[in-house]
Amino acid sequence: MSSSYQNGAANNEEYNDLLDRDVEKTKKRRSLTIIGAFALLVAIILGVTLMNKPKEDSQSIDSKPIQSGNVDVGKDGELKLFDDLNRYVFEDYDARSTFASFLPGVAGYFGKPVWAFYVNRGQGISTFGTLSKEYPMLEFNAANKAYQSTPFVGFRTFIRGSRGLKKESFNVEPFAPSNSRNPDKKDDDPTKPKRIMFVGNNEMEIRETDSVNDITTSVEYFVLPEEKFASLIRRSTFKNNGPGPVTLDILDGLAKMEPAGGRLDWGLKEMGRTLEGWFGVYHAEDGDLTMPFYKMSTEPSDKASVVIEYAGHYCLAFIESEDSTSELLPIIYDTAKVFGKTTSLHHPSALDASSVADIIATPQHGFARTSSAFAAVDQVTLQAGESITIGSVYGKASAIEKVGEIAKVVTQPGYMSKKSKRARDLMNELTEGVETNTVNKLFNGAVRQMFLDNSIRGGLPTIVGNVNNDKTYDEDDGVKVFHAFSRIHGDLERDYNTFKIEAGYFSQGPGNYRDIAQNRRNDVTFVPKLGSFDIQQFLSFIQADGYEPLTVESIVFIFNDPEKVTEIAKQVTADPESEKVLSAVLNGGPFRPGQVFDLCDELNISLTSSDEEFINILTASAEDLPMATFGQGYWGDHWDYYIDLIESYLNIFPDQEENLMYNNKLRYFFSTATVKPRNQKYVLDLNVDATGKHVMQLESTVFDTDKVAEQEAFRNSKSGLIGIEAEWQRTTDGVSFKSTPIAKLFLLGAIKFATRDVYGMGVEYEGGRPGWLDSMNGLPGMIGSGMPETNELLLLLKYVLKVVESYDRPIEIPSELDKMVTIINTALDELNESGFKDVEAVEELPEDVPQELFSYWDVVACARENYRNDVQYYFSGNETEYSASKVSDMITKWIEQVEIGIKRAMYFSTKGFADDGTSGVPPSYFSYNVTDFVETGERNNVGHPLVNAKAMRVKVFPQFLEGPVRYMKTIQDDKDQMQDIYQKVLKSGLRDKKLNMYFLSSSLEGQTYDMGRQIAFAPGWLENQSIWVHMSYKYYLQLLRGKLFKEFFEEMKGGGILPFMDPKVYGRSLMECSSFIASSAFPDPALHGEGFVARLSGSTAEFMHMWKLMFLGSKLFYLNDKGDVEMQLVPALPSWLFEDETSDSDPEFDEDGSHIISFKLFTKILVTYHNAGGNDIFDVPPKKYIIEMKNGTINYVDGPIIPTGYALAIRRVSQVKSIDAYF
Repeated sequence: MSSSYQNGAANNEEYNDLLDRDVEKTKKRRSLTIIGAFALLVAIILGVTLMNKPKEDSQSIDSKPIQSGNVDVGKDGELKLFDDLNRYVFEDYDARSTFASFLPGVAGYFGKPVWAFYVNRGQGISTFGTLSKEYPMLEFNAANKAYQSTPFVGFRTFIRGSRGLKKESFNVEPFAPSNSRNPDKKDDDPTKPKRIMFVGNNEMEIRETDSVNDITTSVEYFVLPEEKFASLIRRSTFKNNGPGPVTLDILDGLAKMEPAGGRLDWGLKEMGRTLEGWFGVYHAEDGDLTMPFYKMSTEPSDKASVVIEYAGHYCLAFIESEDSTSELLPIIYDTAKVFGKTTSLHHPSALDASSVADIIATPQHGFARTSSAFAAVDQVTLQAGESITIGSVYGKASAIEKVGEIAKVVTQPGYMSKKSKRARDLMNELTEGVETNTVNKLFNGAVRQMFLDNSIRGGLPTIVGNVNNDKTYDEDDGVKVFHAFSRIHGDLERDYNTFKIEAGYFSQGPGNYRDIAQNRRNDVTFVPKLGSFDIQQFLSFIQADGYEPLTVESIVFIFNDPEKVTEIAKQVTADPESEKVLSAVLNGGPFRPGQVFDLCDELNISLTSSDEEFINILTASAEDLPMATFGQGYWGDHWDYYIDLIESYLNIFPDQEENLMYNNKLRYFFSTATVKPRNQKYVLDLNVDATGKHVMQLESTVFDTDKVAEQEAFRNSKSGLIGIEAEWQRTTDGVSFKSTPIAKLFLLGAIKFATRDVYGMGVEYEGGRPGWLDSMNGLPGMIGSGMPETNELLLLLKYVLKVVESYDRPIEIPSELDKMVTIINTALDELNESGFKDVEAVEELPEDVPQELFSYWDVVACARENYRNDVQYYFSGNETEYSASKVSDMITKWIEQVEIGIKRAMYFSTKGFADDGTSGVPPSYFSYNVTDFVETGERNNVGHPLVNAKAMRVKVFPQFLEGPVRYMKTIQDDKDQMQDIYQKVLKSGLRDKKLNMYFLSSSLEGQTYDMGRQIAFAPGWLENQSIWVHMSYKYYLQLLRGKLFKEFFEEMKGGGILPFMDPKVYGRSLMECSSFIASSAFPDPALHGEGFVARLSGSTAEFMHMWKLMFLGSKLFYLNDKGDVEMQLVPALPSWLFEDETSDSDPEFDEDGSHIISFKLFTKILVTYHNAGGNDIFDVPPKKYIIEMKNGTINYVDGPIIPTGYALAIRRVSQVKSIDAYF
C-alpha cells in the first residue's frame, strides 16, 4: 500500500525484462511464464484491448482501445523507429536528451487552429494558446525553462486505485519525473514504468505501461480540425492490464491554466503576481463545475480607456462514448484543492489528504490566482483488459455563452475518435502530393514531413477562385493563389521570433522574406496551376533602391467594382439583409478568406453556398494584391533567391519565358526606410578593445519621416487605416510606377553591380544587415562584403543576358537608372584605360586597395547614391529604352568585371586558424579597414564624427561553407571543376571528420568579436562552427546539381542527410530537420551530433529540391529544336532505394520481376519507375513510357522523350492518371 503518487514496490521483473531490453537480467523474477509475459508485451505494444462490460455499480463508462498503432521489432532487435501509422517512436522518451517540437497548428482550410509546443518531458505539451505566444492558455516558456517546468505546471494525471478482494490501494502519477528511467544507472529499478512517445505529423501521443500497478496510461494530443472553434484536444486513456477489476479515482488535466485577457506573455513574465488580481474563473451555468470560463475582468492597463474582457478560455472534459452523448465531468480549477500548500506543484498534497469526491463537493475559489483545469472522475471500475478515455477540449470562446454550444458539439457520440482520425487523414491529404514509395519507409516519411514543414514555413500553395479548369494563374484572371498555414518560425528554441497563427479559416501568418522566398522555390513543381505567381509576387517587392522588405504577408483580395460586389452578394446570400451586409463588407476594403468568414459569423450573414463555393466565387472576381512590411534593416541576400524561383518555373514552363519577362508589368515596393549615403554612415568610433579608433559603417538606414508623410495621403478617413496603395512607389503624377520583370531584373543587376566592394570582389553589406548568414551581424559595421552575393550576381547577369539575346526585344528602364548606368559604364571605361594590371597580370595583389580601383569604386558609389536620392520618394515616370544589343554589350562587360572580381577573391582566399590561404576553398566574406579619411565636420545622432574614406585595406576571413556553396552554383555544369571544389572542401577545415558532416565555418579561433554573434557562441554551438543543416543541405544540393551522384549519395547514406543519421545521436525524430547540429568542435562531446532548434528550417526547401532532382531530374520540360515543349524523366536514384538489405521493408517488383518505386507528380499523377536489375539510375532516361489517361486510354511511348501532345497533357495534370517509366 502506497500513499505517495509514484509506483509501489511490487516486482514484475520478468515482464520488465522483456519490455525493457536495456535493463540487464535481474536476479529474481516474479512467477510469470515467458509466454504470458510476451503476450502481455504484445498486448501493450499493439494497443490490444479486451472489451468487457463494466460492473453495474461503477460509474458508466464506454470502453476504448489505446489510441496507438502497431510497433514492431526490427532486424536489429530494437523497436522500429516508426509504427504502422508512420509515427516516429521514442522509447524511454523522458530519459533521452531533451528536445522540443510542436504540433503543426493546422486545422484545415475550414478550421481554426491553436498553436501547441511540446517537449520530451512530463506529459509533453509545454505551452499552447491562440494567435501568438502573447495569448497563451498554458504560459509560453523558452525551451530551457520548459524542460524544467512542463512536468509540474503542464498536464498532469493523478490516479488513486484499488483492486482485489482486500481493496489494496495505490496512488500513482503517470509520467511523473520521479519515475523516469535512468539509463546511466546500472542498477536502476527495472520496475519503473515503460514510456514511449509517438510523433505523427499532426499528433503526439505518450504512453506509460506501469507493470507494478498493471495500468497503461496513454495520452494523445492533436489540434481540433475543421470546426468553428479553435481547440487543443487531449485524450487520456486508462487501461487495466491486471487479471481482475480495478477501481480508479482520476484527476487529469492542466496544473496551470491562464485566463484570456489581451496580450499576457509580457505580464506573466514581468508582473505575474500583480496580474493575478485580474484573474477569475466564471461558470457558463451557475453552480455547475463542468464549464469553467477562465478570463480577466478587464485587460490590465492604467489607461483612461478601459477594455472589458468578454472572451475566455474553457476546459470541457468527459468520458468518451461511441454510442451516446457524453456527460461533462466536473473540473477542479482551484489549484489548492489538489496541491494544498505544495506551491512547487511537485506533489498533490491536498489530494493525498482527501478524495476526488470530497474535492468535488468542496467549494472552490478561482479569483486573484492562477487556476488549474483537472477533469475529475470519481470511482470508475475497469474489468481486466478494459479501458476508458477521458476526452478534454481546451480552447477560447468569444463569450461565456458560447461554451455550452461548444459542449453540445464535442460530447456527441464518437466525436473525439472521428476528429482524431480526421486530424491524421487531413495531414495525409495535405502531404499526399509528395507520396513517395521506396524500400526505405523512413525516407518516405521524411519526404512527407519535409514537405509539411516546408509548407508551414513558406505556406501551402492553394488554388482558389476558378478551380475547376485547367488554366493557370497566368492564363485566367479568375485563378488565384493563397498560401495557407504559413508563419514565421518562432518556437521554444527560437524564442526570439514572434510567431503568429491566426485562429481562422485559411489560417496563416507573416514570414521573413528570405524564408518565404526559399521555401516557395518549388511551389510550381508541385502545383503547376500557380504558374508565375511566386515570381511576380517577389519581383514586385524589389524596391527602387534594390532592396526588399523584411516581412512577407499573405495575399489580400479587394473589389474595385461595386456592381460586381452587388452581383456576387445577391448570388451567395439567403436574404436581402445578408446581401446588404455582405456588400458592405466586400466594398469595405481588402480581405483575406478567414476574415470574411469571421465577419459572416459575427454579422449573421446567411449564405446559400458551401464555404468552399463561397470563397471561390469571391476570389475569382476579386483582385489579388501582395502584402509586405519593411520590418528592420535591409538584408544583403533577399534578392539571391530570384534565379532559383525562375529556374523552377522554367523547368515546368520553358515556353512561357518571353511572356513572363516582357508581357507583365510589376510595381515597386515602397518602404519607410532609406539607405544612407556613405558620408552619413561612415563614422569614427572606438575599436572593440577601446585601444584606438577606426572607421565603421553604422546605422546604415534611417526611418524616413517624409516617406511616412507620403503614405499618409492614403489614410482612409472612415477606417483610419492607410490604404494598400501607400506601399507602392508612385510617379510625381501619383500613378504607381511599373516595369517589366526583365527590366526589374536589369535594375537589380545594375544596382548590385554598382554595390561591389572597393576591390570589386564582394557585394557590400551597405544596408545595415549581412546576407544569409545573419549571425555575421557585425560585418556591415566592418565595411564588409559578401562573395555569396557576387556569385548570385553573376548568375543574375547571365540570366538577363540570355533573355535579351534570346528574344531580341528592348527593355524600358527608369530614366533615373539610365543616368546611373551611364556613369558606371564611363567609369568602367576609364578603369580599363588606366593601365591597371589585375590579378592575371601580376604576381601578387596588395592588401591596400590600388588607387585606380578606389577611384572607380568612389565614382560608382556616388552614382548609386545619387540615383537613390533621385528616386527616394517618386519616380519621374520617364523611361529610357535600351535595345537588346545595347543591354547585351553592357552586361557582357559587367560579367567580365564580376568574373575578374571572383578571381581576385580566390587570390586573397581565406585565412584563419590552421588555414594559410592555400586551400583553394572559395572565400565568403571580406571587410575593409579605412586607412585614410577626412572628417566631414558632422556627427551622427549618437555623436560619432562622420568621415569620407580616402583609402582602404582589405581584410580576409576564415572559411565559411556558404562560399563554396554559392561558387558551385556558377560552375555546376563543369563536372571536373565541381569535383575539384568538392575535394578541396572535403580536405579543408570545413569538414567535421568525426561526424562526417560539414561545419558552417572553420575554426574562428583568433578572430575578433567585431564580426558579431557568429563568434560570441561556444565553438560547435549555434552558428559558430556548428553543422548548420540548411547550409549543409545547400552544399549537398549542389553536389546533386553538379551530377556528383556517387559523392552525393555517399554523403546522404553516410549520415549527412536525414533520415540517415544515427537516431541515438541525433536525439529527435529522423523525419524532422533541426536548424543546427552540435559539431565535434563543441566542448562537451556528449552533445556531438545532436540536433537543436526544431523544424521550419530552410533545409526543408533544399531537401524538397533534392527530392525533385532525384525523382524528376533537372529538366522535366524543355524546348526541342523546333521550339516545342517535350518532357523527359531523368532521375538520379541509388539502387538502395529499390532494395536494401539493411531495411526492414521488402522491395516491390512488377509482373516482370523488375524493382519498382513510385511517387506523385504534380501532387496528382502516380509515376512508377520499373528498374530491371535494381541498379543505380543516375542521369539515365527511360527506354519507354506507358501513360494512362483518366478516361481509361492507354498510350505507349517508345524512347526516352515524351512528345509534345502528351507532355502538355501531363502539365495540365487533370487528364492524366499515371505514368510508368521503364529503365
